[in-house]
Amino acid sequence: MTQLPIPRTITLAITGASGAQYGLRLLQCLLAADCKVYLMISSAAEVVIRTETDIDLPREFDEQQAMLCALFGADEDQLQLLAKDDWFAAVASGSSSPSSMVICPASGGTLSAIAHGASNNLIERAADVALKERRKLIVVPRETPYSEIHLENMLKLTQMGVIVLPASPGFYMQPQSVEELVDFIVARILDQLGVPQNLMPRWGED
Repeated sequence: MTQLPIPRTITLAITGASGAQYGLRLLQCLLAADCKVYLMISSAAEVVIRTETDIDLPREFDEQQAMLCALFGADEDQLQLLAKDDWFAAVASGSSSPSSMVICPASGGTLSAIAHGASNNLIERAADVALKERRKLIVVPRETPYSEIHLENMLKLTQMGVIVLPASPGFYMQPQSVEELVDFIVARILDQLGVPQNLMPRWGED
């Protein structure tokens, strides 16, 4: 009997920085690539999503799960929304957490919490697990300009092995829309994860 390949599992956290479009587009691409996604959305991110997009997230957790699955064409086995206090979730334990985590966008407060080992919520705990287990952690800060504190935290995270990938799209592809600018960053994240993408050719490719 041919054994089906095990789907790749990614932890994705969306926090309360501007740029919710990056996280939502990344979610869409990961699901389209048949990845299993553990999704965490902070309370501040819920506000940002309602403000910056036309997605009106329901207030109730179960309704959010159902809406996101319907919106992105996924079932609950492929896309699992995690409650903010679900300390029994796989992402909270080094013995079962996924090999890769992305925080997109990552707020300045989230960067600070991770850099200093805080685990006050599930997003911070999942990042702490990724660090202690030496797993891939990608943070996508969008804040601008950066304060000395932001820069110090990003340097500290980089020294820990975290990939700091600011949401700073390039223009050499001559983008014609906001969506193309978003895809530029999402493509770079997918490249770092090793997930195939055709959103944006690499430099020098046709």
